[in-house]
Amino acid sequence: MFSPEGPSLRELAVQALSSVERGYDLLAPKFDRTPFRTPDSILEAVAKALTPLGPFADGLDLCCGTGAGTEVLSQVCRHSVTGVDFSAGMLEVARRQAPSGGPDVAYVRGDARALPFGSAFDLVVSFGAFGHFLPRELPGLFGQVYAVLRPGGTFAFPVLAPPRPTSPGFWLLLGFDAVMRVRNALWRPPFVMYYRALRLGSVLGELERAGFSVDLRPLPEFGRRDDGSPRARLVVARRGQPDAGIVNS
Repeated sequence: MFSPEGPSLRELAVQALSSVERGYDLLAPKFDRTPFRTPDSILEAVAKALTPLGPFADGLDLCCGTGAGTEVLSQVCRHSVTGVDFSAGMLEVARRQAPSGGPDVAYVRGDARALPFGSAFDLVVSFGAFGHFLPRELPGLFGQVYAVLRPGGTFAFPVLAPPRPTSPGFWLLLGFDAVMRVRNALWRPPFVMYYRALRLGSVLGELERAGFSVDLRPLPEFGRRDDGSPRARLVVARRGQPDAGIVNS
């Protein structure tokens, strides 16, 4: 699962017994050599799917980590790209490898549950971050995203079809979540990372309650399952335009 340049078992154990923020600060120098980084195949598929939905001027990578999503935004945004994350260590790595030659790129330390921006973005993306949020935190999280988007703006993120109960992946994720729940019951501070805590139906419902109109678009690069459903989809949530008939005084 890990390259020789990746973290050792001891380093992973220290991370797992830390807070989420401290854990990612420790993991940051070797994060891109772990399976936790979003694969390039997903990044490339999302960039391809977003291109016809533009043009976009200013983009935000929510929970940007070491900046993998910045590459996607740099391909589809013309003016600026911003990454936000609460791990100073991850942001340090992101700044060192920020793409050049495209839109302006900046990284900001901040909490996704209290974003330090106004309505400044046409596009917000996020990759692999939602496992760090408990289901009860989704309304606040999506409300924050809605608030930083300009009217008509887009919030997009990929989702993968869950593995079937007959597959090894299903039991691997189930076991991981079980270990994390035991760890958090016995150790403080908690480390919130649950792969199976969020269900697509719940996510879509919370997006709609936050005010988004939501669409699901297949990512054809990943094919379809035996029942014909896509193996991967892009959630495209749009903030509505203001009602032209309403005049603010």
